[in-house]
Amino acid sequence: MRKLAGFLAIIRPINSLMTGISVLIGQLIAGDSIQVFSSTLGFTTAFSLAAAAMVINDYCDRDIDAINEPQRPIPSGLISPREALIYAAFLEVIGLVAATYSNLKCLVITIATIIVSTLYNTRGKKTGLPGNLMVSACVAMPFVYGGYLTGKEPSLLLWTLGLLAFLANTGREVTKGIVDMEGDKTRNVKTIAAVFGRRAAASSASTFYLSAVALSVLPALSERVSAFYLPVVFVTDIGLIVSSISLMRNQSRENARRVKNHVLVYMLTGILAFWAGSLGR
Repeated sequence: MRKLAGFLAIIRPINSLMTGISVLIGQLIAGDSIQVFSSTLGFTTAFSLAAAAMVINDYCDRDIDAINEPQRPIPSGLISPREALIYAAFLEVIGLVAATYSNLKCLVITIATIIVSTLYNTRGKKTGLPGNLMVSACVAMPFVYGGYLTGKEPSLLLWTLGLLAFLANTGREVTKGIVDMEGDKTRNVKTIAAVFGRRAAASSASTFYLSAVALSVLPALSERVSAFYLPVVFVTDIGLIVSSISLMRNQSRENARRVKNHVLVYMLTGILAFWAGSLGR
């Protein structure tokens, strides 16, 4: 049972589940109802690839995690590095097979996402902000993927949602740099926190969060969403603003960890806001 728990923990189930849901939300915003076959394929692709990326990330970061997160499955000895690689390969095969049965554009996006996530895990992480941007691109793409899943071109609204996710997640990645700063320094990972300090990282993260807040107003001003959008996105915006203030006031590892966890919730409410805004248009 402990081994099974380790295999579940290493895929970050909440993050992977959110990635799968993002594809379904993208499909709904594109104006398509949930179709059992295509939706299952889309969800399976996104969930499996996100899970595989998490496993590979833990494999590549096992030395850093031994310092920052010693309870993680690999540094704790619950899962061996070899088992992690086999698990990641298995998950990627599932994702690729599901994408193959979708359509050509979805398959191309899938392959591109695998390449970007692998480059990040093997090389990009050490670059700091460029690596953060690579992760955020992979976070934003499922919404666009959901649009292509319908066989249509993604709308401007979907691209806007993708950009919002990109900005908020980049802020979250920079915030994670504060949490992981000590371990990152030992591996010469050039995060903003490791190179310029915690306060500079907090300022950068807050800039990305507040940029997402500013952009979230545009769909309502352009009248591309229904009235259901505003009350839900208000929760996201207030959450990101409060998180920015909290991070600027307190750059401790504990508070940065708290902020990054909260931001994950606000990203979910942001996704729900776009879904709500697609209703009654």
